[in-house]
Amino acid sequence: METLEMVEKPVMKIGIEDKVEPSKALVFGLQHVLAMFGATVTVPLVVGGAVGLSGSEIALMIQAVLLAMGIATLLQTSIGSRYPIVQGSSFAFIPGLIAIGSSLGMAAVQGALIVGGLIEAAIGWLGIIGKVRRLFTPLVTGVTITLIGFSLADVAVKNFFNFYADPSGGTIARAILVAVITFLTTVFVALRAKGSLKAMPVVVGAAVGYTVSVPLGLTDFGLVKSLPIVSVPRLFPWGEPIFDTTAIVLLLFAFMVSIIESVGDYHAIATVTGSEITGRHIARGIGSEGLACSIAGLLGACGTTSYSENIGVVALTKVGSRHVVQVGAVILILLSLVPKFAGILASMPAPVLGGLTLALYGMISVTGLRLIKERVEFNDRNTLILAASLIAGLGAPQLPAEFLASFPKLIASILESGMAVGALTAIVLDRIL
Repeated sequence: METLEMVEKPVMKIGIEDKVEPSKALVFGLQHVLAMFGATVTVPLVVGGAVGLSGSEIALMIQAVLLAMGIATLLQTSIGSRYPIVQGSSFAFIPGLIAIGSSLGMAAVQGALIVGGLIEAAIGWLGIIGKVRRLFTPLVTGVTITLIGFSLADVAVKNFFNFYADPSGGTIARAILVAVITFLTTVFVALRAKGSLKAMPVVVGAAVGYTVSVPLGLTDFGLVKSLPIVSVPRLFPWGEPIFDTTAIVLLLFAFMVSIIESVGDYHAIATVTGSEITGRHIARGIGSEGLACSIAGLLGACGTTSYSENIGVVALTKVGSRHVVQVGAVILILLSLVPKFAGILASMPAPVLGGLTLALYGMISVTGLRLIKERVEFNDRNTLILAASLIAGLGAPQLPAEFLASFPKLIASILESGMAVGALTAIVLDRIL
C-alpha cells in the first residue's frame, strides 16, 4: 500500500521507539492517564446513571473500564498501529449503550460489544477498512458526529438538574449550584489555563464540583466504605451475555463512527511524531481496537477508541515514546484493582456530570459541524443531504413508544437512535444523489 510521508517532520525529544528511564516514564505515563481520565470515566458514569445502575454497579463498571482501557492501550501500542496512542471509552457508544441497557439490560450490552468488536477487528485485519471508509465521506461523518452530541443533550440536562437521582425535584437548588460551578470551572480551565493544566479541564472541573457537592449533602460515601480495598474485575459481571440482533445492529453505527475517528487520530499522531502512515498501520490499529472492544464486552465495560487528548499531550511534551504510553496503560490496570477508588468516582453526584457534559457533549456536535464546514462544499446537493439527515436524525427519536411498537423490533430500535437514522439517511442520499 502507498506510504504517506510527512512533508515536514516535527522535532521530537523522544521518538516512538525510544526507551525512557523508569522514573521519567512513570511521570510521562501518569500525564497520559490524567489527560484521558476525565473523559473515559465519564462514559460509565453517564451510562450507569441513565440505565439505572446502583452505585456499587457503577463502581464495578468503572473498574471494568479502567482494566479494559489499559489492556486496549497495550494492544494498540504492541500489535496494533504501534503509535503512542492511548485507548479510552468512546462517547460515540453512549447513546447505543443507554438504549440497549435501558431496554434489554446490560447483558445485551456485553453481547453487542463482543460481536461488534469482532466485526471491527475483521474490518481492520482483513483489509475491509478501505471500503468502509469510502461510505463515510466528510459529509456523512460530520452529520453522524454532530448527531452524537445532539442525542446526548437530554442526558446532560437531566444530570444538570439531578433528575435521575431525584426526579421529585427536592434537590434542584443545590444541584444547579454544583452544576454551574462545575461548568464554569471546566470552561475557565479550557479557555484560560496555561501549560499542562489546560489539557485537563474535565479533571479539574470534576474535582472542584465534587468538592463543592460534599458540604451540600449531594455525595454519599457509604458506597466507598463498603467496597474492598483490592479486588480483580471478573468476566461477565452482568450475567451471561445476550446476543440480540437488534442491539448488535444498533451498536454497529457507533463502531463505524469510532473507526472513522480513530483513522483520523492515526493520521494526526503520525503527523505529530513525523512518522509514516500506511494502510497496514491503519488495518492493524482498527483490528486491535476491535479486539479490545470484544475484551471490554467480556469485562462488562464500554467500547474503546483512540484518544485525541493524548495526541495533544505528545504534541505538547514532544515525548512520542510508545513505551511511555504503555506505562500509562499499566497505571490504568493497577487502578482497576482498587474498588474504593472506583467507588469514589461512582459516588460523583449527577450535577457534577451535568456541569461537565453540558459543554462536552456540545463540543462533540461542534466538532461535527466544523468538519462539515471545513471539508464539505455547500452546493445544493450537499445542503439537501445535510438538511434531510439532521432533521431525520433529530426527529426520529421523538416518535412515541406506542407508535414505534408498530414497527419490527430492529427498525424500531434504529428509529430510536438519532445517530443511526442520520447516518443511514446521509449514506443513502450520498450514494444516490
